[in-house]
Amino acid sequence: MKKLGFIALALFMQTAFAQTNRFVYQVTMKPDASDKNDVKTENAYLDISPEKSVFYSENRIKRDSVMQANFQSGGARGFNRDQMQSLRSIINYSIEKDKKNQKTIFKDRIGRDIYTYEEDRPINWKISSETTKIGEYKVQKAEADFAGRKWTAWFTTDLPYQDGPYKFSGLPGLIVKAEDAQGEYSFDLMKNYKIADFPTLNQFGNTIKVKRGDYVKQQKKFQEDPMAFMNQGGGGGISAPVRVGRPGGGGGNPGDMRKRMEERVKEEAKKNSNPIELQ
Repeated sequence: MKKLGFIALALFMQTAFAQTNRFVYQVTMKPDASDKNDVKTENAYLDISPEKSVFYSENRIKRDSVMQANFQSGGARGFNRDQMQSLRSIINYSIEKDKKNQKTIFKDRIGRDIYTYEEDRPINWKISSETTKIGEYKVQKAEADFAGRKWTAWFTTDLPYQDGPYKFSGLPGLIVKAEDAQGEYSFDLMKNYKIADFPTLNQFGNTIKVKRGDYVKQQKKFQEDPMAFMNQGGGGGISAPVRVGRPGGGGGNPGDMRKRMEERVKEEAKKNSNPIELQ
């Protein structure tokens, strides 16, 4: 019985240790370069385990859940467009940090496919002696230039994670707050709790592994001519013409649909003309 007790305790400890910690950040953004008064705010999750961490939009997981339920209930007929519209996100990317191999993997959808690259620029933090308190945490200041912006981060050693939101990591503790010098992007830790495991993020379409520079080129191609991009297989070497409209003409006039899609993509490009990475 004593042996069984030890086994049960060991299994309990193993289960407890395996739990993932979720940190919820409020992300504040000014994505439209022509209108800096247009401030967008949404929540994002940083899920951390001993092996890795993943940063992604809260709306992403909610949207995935709605889409999954829709597919299971019979597809587009039960599709709630208003609900999906309310779950739209500016944070369409996800970022995974591989703790063992010290790699940061970025994933983002362009057209119908997921493009992924390994971040090739290190973040060189300069740690200051300046300290303050944010919420319940004693924090210390650090600064870095990254991707065309000057960032100030506040980290705490009260939490044993050398991690943070977005691509930020490498400080002696968890980043509680990060903000760029222009005040156009900020990440603020709101709360944290334990979850059983990482959720599965739906990834429709092909996953195409590229270099970071190639991702930037593909993104520009899509913004300039989205229909041509997808008809050419999205630059990923896969030729698959886009179907506009459903068989039998249920989707409307193909020419009108193409025009609407191009207008929508151009409008979204304008609204996201001040990206978090400028270089």
